[in-house]
Amino acid sequence: MTYNLDLPEIIPIFPLPGALLLPRSCLPLHLFEPRYLAMLDDTLKTPGRLIGMVQPNRVPGREGGTGLHSIGCVGRVTQFSETEDGRYMITLTGLSRYRIADEVEGFTPYRRAKVSWAGFERDMGPADGDPGFDRSAFMNILARYFQARELQTDWDSLKEAEDELLINSLSMLLGFEPEDKQALLEAPSLSTRRETLVTLIEYALRGGDNEDIMQ
Repeated sequence: MTYNLDLPEIIPIFPLPGALLLPRSCLPLHLFEPRYLAMLDDTLKTPGRLIGMVQPNRVPGREGGTGLHSIGCVGRVTQFSETEDGRYMITLTGLSRYRIADEVEGFTPYRRAKVSWAGFERDMGPADGDPGFDRSAFMNILARYFQARELQTDWDSLKEAEDELLINSLSMLLGFEPEDKQALLEAPSLSTRRETLVTLIEYALRGGDNEDIMQ
């Protein structure tokens, strides 16, 4: 699904370690902190209903000292519901990645940033393809990973999913470190993201820093 929106220069940003949003993908979120409830309230009053997800950067001295990675992904609030105790369950549908130019000072309890959309024009277009995707080999290594992690999934749905939905959903859902999630976000194409994903899965199957191969 695509949206014909004029992407704004300033957006609210939601730093959340390990939470990855990708274009044309959906991310469920649970909001309960007062500052993010205020962010949602303000967001729902705008035409675009946009919130920018971004990974905190824990490496000192990098990314201009903002404490954030420079590239994130903006999503549109497409679903929301309130619980009895005042919390919100929302769904963000990814629209486009962005690059943070600067943080905006102001009176909001949440953070905002001035962003650039240059270089990510393809994000709001049709689904990306992956001509070199060997689905059979990919599903084999994925099965080994799920078995090693004792994870369950609907294999029939995975096998039937379109390439982009499959790769992006796994990139978002699998339990990789925040820096690995950032690498998946910044991949310039679906093919590159798939290659990065395979590398991360293979690394996990080798036991990370351990030399023993996980059987």
